[in-house]
Amino acid sequence: MTLPDFQTVMLPVMQQLADGAEHKHAHLLAQISDHFKLTEEERAKLLPSGGQTVISNRVGWSRTYLKKAGLLTTPSRGVAVITEEGQKLLAKKPERISVALLKQLYPSFVAFHATSNSDENDEKPVKGELPPVADDKTTPQERLESSYVQLRASLAADLLERILTVAPAFFEQLVVDVLVAMGYGGSAADAGQSIGKSGDDGIDGIIKEDRLGLDVIYVQAKRWQGTVGRPQIQAFAGSLEGHRARKGVFITTSSFTQEAKEYVTRIEKKIVLIDGKSLAQLMIDYDVGVAVQKTFAVKRIDADYFEIE
Repeated sequence: MTLPDFQTVMLPVMQQLADGAEHKHAHLLAQISDHFKLTEEERAKLLPSGGQTVISNRVGWSRTYLKKAGLLTTPSRGVAVITEEGQKLLAKKPERISVALLKQLYPSFVAFHATSNSDENDEKPVKGELPPVADDKTTPQERLESSYVQLRASLAADLLERILTVAPAFFEQLVVDVLVAMGYGGSAADAGQSIGKSGDDGIDGIIKEDRLGLDVIYVQAKRWQGTVGRPQIQAFAGSLEGHRARKGVFITTSSFTQEAKEYVTRIEKKIVLIDGKSLAQLMIDYDVGVAVQKTFAVKRIDADYFEIE
């Protein structure tokens, strides 16, 4: 099955709290995971940032929404207890607890969750009945991270398109800048002198693996439109001998065939393949050719600050 969205999680969370006891987040997480019969893979699935599992994030946000509606309280960190208002809602036996339901029943929640434009057309509930539900499958944190991933993918595509239009000399400098930003080649001046034009719309040369030059890396970068296959990588591996290098980096603005990727895993020399998409991602990671437009800091309560000695 697919992971339940965080609104689908809210009712089971309330049902687990119905006994009136204190429930820790880890306990609730295990109960909800069992309730939906999640596989080990589904329980371990991470958010794009990798900092938290998806199901833990959804259980956590469901608790936050329910707390803002006054349906549960958190007497201590990571602990939830149902309130009298929460028991009253469960007594109505709702089929599902949603954001729309919380906004329609609890004025305290409306202040927390701004009403969307679509709410103006929502069907109004009949007095004494539970209002209809609305769908909102992801948590605010998931939407934020998903938007970041989409923006990053769009930026990477724009970067690759721009790379294909620059002059050969600019491409040479771009590769140098990326490698130096990653910590290779020593200084920009050293790397620039070590890597030169090869005459076929590409560059090659030897750079230091670190600032001390304890080892060297042979670099070849080509602005190719076609896919780079095994023959090209095999020739590159052979050229390492002539340059007294045991390690190599092959950069292309296109992509590599599966045979080329498999080939580098079977040879003794260490060769790293960087295709156009990876090059664009490295430029973003190491701030080469990109600038920060806006920064959003996602903060949480510092529990240590509020600790009473």
